Amino acid sequence: MPTLIRLLTVIAILVGVAYGAMFALVTFVEPNTTEMTITIPDERFAEP
Repeated sequence: MPTLIRLLTVIAILVGVAYGAMFALVTFVEPNTTEMTITIPDERFAEP
């Protein structure tokens, strides 16, 4: 039984670390937003 509790404790700690890392990324990292314009050639719309 102690092995099972040790395993569950390690898994809970790993899940907590992963959750903390995701929370830190969401909180501290600001994405760069830019406007994109893509020109599509007319040949791609022409029917064969």
